[in-house]
Amino acid sequence: MTPIIEFKDIYKIYSAGEEDVMAVNGVSFTICRGEFVAVVGASGSGKSTCMNIIGCLDTPTSGTYLLDGIDVSTMDEKQLAFVRNKKLGFIFQQYNLIPKLTILENVELPLLYKGIKGAERTELAKAALERVGLIDHLAKFPSQLSGGQQQRASIARALAGNPPVILADEPTGALDSKTGKDVLDFLKKLHADGTTIVLITHDNSIADQIPRVMRMHDGEIISDIMKEGFF
Repeated sequence: MTPIIEFKDIYKIYSAGEEDVMAVNGVSFTICRGEFVAVVGASGSGKSTCMNIIGCLDTPTSGTYLLDGIDVSTMDEKQLAFVRNKKLGFIFQQYNLIPKLTILENVELPLLYKGIKGAERTELAKAALERVGLIDHLAKFPSQLSGGQQQRASIARALAGNPPVILADEPTGALDSKTGKDVLDFLKKLHADGTTIVLITHDNSIADQIPRVMRMHDGEIISDIMKEGFF
């Protein structure tokens, strides 16, 4: 298996007044292409900071982070934005859809940032929406969709540019249990199709359904378990 995310002795320290806060404390791990990994921990465990570093939304204080073989550890914001746009798709708990844009326009937006031209951009967005079962809702606005449909639209937005890694930050947290199960089932299908997925959660019932679980506490990984016989 080919490594796609590599943390090597990653530290992240924040200054809080006169004290420093060790958000991530010497973390090392490798995630290979095609894996489905849950990063689990309570609030303050360091999981969200790790997600921000994986997602090129933040840089480590020290250590090395390789994303698809590229050292992004010391990149500036412009360089990080470029890598983020090429390599990563994001699924958020609160969907982060733009209310004044149609569902099609929301899914097209990251493709616009990639510089993909109109007709191709629209076709890619439609293909992603068809994949999540929303092809009949292209012209609707987010407020006209259910919570589950909005989350599927955000998944389509993440998929449209065909990134090698999908980062899902508490993707079922704002949904009822049935709709949350539907979203998780769809993520399982994406994984079965070969997509690399890293999912952040505090919910053990979600983590129990994912093949590999890394648990964090006080900025450290306290366990990293690969389960057998999944999917």
